[in-house]
Amino acid sequence: MNIIITGASSGVGFEAVLELILSGKHKVIALARSQDKLEKLLEIAKGLNPDCEVYAIAFDIIHDDYAGLQQFINSNFDDRVDVLINNAGVLINKPFTELLETDFVEMLQSNYIGHVRIIQSLLGFMGEGSHILNIGSMGGFQGSAKFPGLAAYSASKAALHTLTECLAQELTEQGIKVNCLALGSAQTEMLERAFPGYESPVMAFEMGKYIADFAINGHRFFNGKILPVAVSTP
Repeated sequence: MNIIITGASSGVGFEAVLELILSGKHKVIALARSQDKLEKLLEIAKGLNPDCEVYAIAFDIIHDDYAGLQQFINSNFDDRVDVLINNAGVLINKPFTELLETDFVEMLQSNYIGHVRIIQSLLGFMGEGSHILNIGSMGGFQGSAKFPGLAAYSASKAALHTLTECLAQELTEQGIKVNCLALGSAQTEMLERAFPGYESPVMAFEMGKYIADFAINGHRFFNGKILPVAVSTP
């Protein structure tokens, strides 16, 4: 499969890439803003599988021009994308009374609008049997436990969840499946910055492995679903 994943420089995105390249069956374009971290990812990937086909590209899904990425896909992916994993995102933990309008704008841009942009830009490469997998959050999952300080973050993830449901219907005729994994906590740099001292029962590599497997196989069983991935209830 030809797979593109955003937010690949750290956390579950980083680990998902390493899982995807192990079999040697897939070509992977790993996107993130940090070139240094992407080079580390490439080094580890090649160490695990010297023959893997992985392209680590510094790219900002919010601000960069997609023309160059589209040309790269034409040249290296035979003009076809089978799986798009929208994993990029940021988190602000701040009491609601202290949140600025710019905080809400940043959350919506990073966790929602950036994904809208890349989906619109890559739809022309996707067809029957392809899969768009959005990485959401339990914070944006209806009926789940909510936490102080995450109003802007959770609202932006809820928007991504609803987009998933809408696109699954809109892309039915093209045969493109769209799903969303609403992740609970995993031990990542983002979690450690947001909740210093908290230890998640799920390691980043475990969640990355789950994401990779679902991206490849999940659309055989699901479409338009927001699936909670958490060890706690609700």
